[in-house]
Amino acid sequence: MITKRIIPCLDVRDGRVVKGVNFEGLSDVSSPVELADFYSKCGADELVFYDITASAEGRALFTDILTETAKRVFIPLTVGGGINTVADFDRVLKCGADKVSVNSGAIRNPDLIYEAAKKYGDQCVVISADVKRVYGVFRVFAKGGRENTGMEAIEWIKRCVNSGAGEVVLNSIDTDGVKGGFDLEMLDAVCEAVNVPVIASGGAGCIDDFTKLFKTLPKVDAGLAASIFHFGEVSISDLKKELKNQGIPVRL
Repeated sequence: MITKRIIPCLDVRDGRVVKGVNFEGLSDVSSPVELADFYSKCGADELVFYDITASAEGRALFTDILTETAKRVFIPLTVGGGINTVADFDRVLKCGADKVSVNSGAIRNPDLIYEAAKKYGDQCVVISADVKRVYGVFRVFAKGGRENTGMEAIEWIKRCVNSGAGEVVLNSIDTDGVKGGFDLEMLDAVCEAVNVPVIASGGAGCIDDFTKLFKTLPKVDAGLAASIFHFGEVSISDLKKELKNQGIPVRL
């Protein structure tokens, strides 16, 4: 049986890990290199790094922090933010990333996913979709949740997977940082639409939220969280022990 993955997310701005609520009100947390090293030693299955202002500021993703992190961390590393070209994929992979996450760059140029998957393989390409309900419809947002694209999210995600994205990170803006549980309705819609791994992001507040996620939606492959791990509210080892006790397969 395939084990469920637990993935801490490091949102990086100006060289520091930050966290907000509903993608707003960001506060400083820690050094990304030190935090990544800590999570690697604590049993995280993977790490996700987002340079959260690269797209909005129209610049390339940081590489010095990424290179330093890759030297110290020996679990898969997914990196995103400011990924607009195949050359950006190349640069990030050469700095030590295992997978590259793309959002705004694919919205601007949908062919980017196909081109990157063709060159590096589907397993390297992750579509990170920032999604929010607008009058009851799931809409895709760009530039770190700042810009409503008007696109319906499920169709957009299906299009990205059909183009070669090998994994989906679904970021629910509605539940981000609220700690009221994952967005099960939104996740269920995505899981039914695609046949690649889906990572749940946004809303984790306690261990029970992960248990409910995996028991309610067995198709979800991984749970991603930030603040509950950053601020010590939930330890990864305790989380995994409880998931195992609940009959959910995890790597201990």
